[in-house]
Amino acid sequence: MTTTTFFVGLGILFYVITCLAIFDIANKNFGKLVYKIIWGLIALIPFIGGIIYFVFGCRKGKKINRS
Repeated sequence: MTTTTFFVGLGILFYVITCLAIFDIANKNFGKLVYKIIWGLIALIPFIGGIIYFVFGCRKGKKINRS
C-alpha cells in the first residue's frame, strides 16, 4: 500500500464519520436550536469534529419521533 492510498483512505474514513455525525445531529432534538447549531459546527471541524461529537455529544440529544 502506498502512502497516497493510505491518506486517501483515511480522508474518506473521516468524511464518512463527519457525514454520519451531521445526519445524527439533524435527527436529534438538543432542547434548543443553538445547541444543535453548535454541535453541527463542532462536527464540521476537519478530521476530529465527528469523533468529538460521537464521544461527547451523541448521547445529549433525544431522537426525534417522526410519526
